[in-house]
Amino acid sequence: MTTSPPADPADRAGHDPAGAAVAASPAATVTVPAIASGAPRLPPTGLRAESGVAAERFTERRIERILALVVALGSAVLGTQAFLNALTSTQESAAWHVGLMIGAFAPLVLMIVALAGGVLTRAASGVCAVALALVFVCWPFAAAGGTPVPGVDPWIWYLLNVASAAAAMAFPLALQIGWTVLVPALYVAARLSPFGPATADTVTLVLDAAFALILGGVIVALAWMLRSVAVGIDRARRDAIMSYAAAAEADAVEAERVAVAALMHDSVLAALIAAERAATPREEALAVAMAREALTRLANAEQDAGEGPDEPVPIAALAGGIRRSVGAPLDSEDRALDVREDIGDDAGEIPGRVARAIVLAATQAIANAVQHADGAGLAVTVRADAAGVAVRIVDAGRGFDPTDVAQDRLGIRGSIVARMAAVGGRARVKTGPAGTSVLLEWERTR
Repeated sequence: MTTSPPADPADRAGHDPAGAAVAASPAATVTVPAIASGAPRLPPTGLRAESGVAAERFTERRIERILALVVALGSAVLGTQAFLNALTSTQESAAWHVGLMIGAFAPLVLMIVALAGGVLTRAASGVCAVALALVFVCWPFAAAGGTPVPGVDPWIWYLLNVASAAAAMAFPLALQIGWTVLVPALYVAARLSPFGPATADTVTLVLDAAFALILGGVIVALAWMLRSVAVGIDRARRDAIMSYAAAAEADAVEAERVAVAALMHDSVLAALIAAERAATPREEALAVAMAREALTRLANAEQDAGEGPDEPVPIAALAGGIRRSVGAPLDSEDRALDVREDIGDDAGEIPGRVARAIVLAATQAIANAVQHADGAGLAVTVRADAAGVAVRIVDAGRGFDPTDVAQDRLGIRGSIVARMAAVGGRARVKTGPAGTSVLLEWERTR
C-alpha cells in the first residue's frame, strides 16, 4: 500500500498524539498496555437473554435433583421397614388394615418412583405428604378395633419423617414447617386417643414425637439452605454472564469503531489529501493508486477489520512489507527508506494479522514523520527473537507539543496505538526537541 502523508502538521509519526496522553517537552512518553489478542466479534442477537435463561436455574436444578435422589433413597429404606412391620401388624382392625396400607404405601411408591425418575416430583411428593397425614388422622379409628402391643410402636411411626421429607419436596417453606410440626402432633394424638395413658407410655411417645420433629426440622432446614445457596449461585452466574456479554458487545463495537477510524484515516482521507495536493503526473498517478486501494479496502471492510488472516508469516517479511507499503521515495531527492533488520535465528513466524497490523502501524508512523519532520533522520529498525517483535521508527524532527493536537486526530490513536492493541501488542511514543521515536512491540504468549 502507498500511504499519503496526513494533512495536519501536528499529525506526525509520534507527532500526532491524539490517541495518547503524552507529556509536553522536553520529552514525553506514551505507553499503551497490551490487551487480549484478536479483534473481538459482535455477540449474536439475544446472547445475553439466552445466556441468562440457560444459566438461571443451572445449580438449582442440580440441587433439586440431588435432594430428590436422597429423599427417594431415605423414603425407600423407611418405607420398607414400615411395610414389613405392617404386614404382620395387629394393632389396627382387619377392616382398616388393607385400606391403610394402600393409602400409605401406594402414594409412597409413587413418590419414590417420581423422585428417582425426575418426573412429576412435586406433584407426587405432595400427594404422598397429604396421604400420610390422612393415615395418621385415620389411625385412631383403625386402632380402636385392634390389639395393642405395649412397648411396640405401630408401623406408621416409621413414616413420620417420610411425610416431612415429602412436604419438603412439594410445598413452600411455610407449609413445610407446618407439616413438620403437624405430622408428629397427629401421631401423638393418634396414639393417645384409642389406648389412653394406661396402654401407651406417654413419655416415650412424646420423646418419639420430639425426635421426629427435630429430624423433620433438620430435613426442612437442609433443603432450604441448599436451595438458597443454589439460587445465589445461579444469580451470580447469570449476572457474570450478562456482564461478560455486555463487555464483549461493547468491546466488539469499540474494535469496529477503531478499525473503521483507522481505515478512514489510512486510506480514504490519505487518498483524498493526495488527490487534492497532486501537482505532477507522478503525484496524480500515486493519488489514483491510493484511491483504488482505498476503494478496495472499503469494499472488504468487514474482512479487513481484523487486520487480515491468521496464517503465520515469517518475521523476515516485516521489513519487506514496510518497504512495499511506503513504496514511493521519501522526498524529491528520491531517498529510499532505510529499514534495518536484526532478526534472530529463533524468531520463527508470527500470525498474519499481527504482521499486517505492525506493517500498517509502522507505515502510518513513517508517513507522519515524512509529512511533519520532512523525513529528517528517518530510520526504521526491525528486531525479532523467540520472545517477540519490536519495530522502532525514529526521526530527527523538532518534536511536538501534545496539548496542541485536537482530540479527534486519528494518526496515533487509531492507526498506531489502537491497531497494535487490537492484536495484543502495544505502542510507545516518545517525543522531544531532538526528535520522535515510535516503538511497536508484540510479545508471544507463554
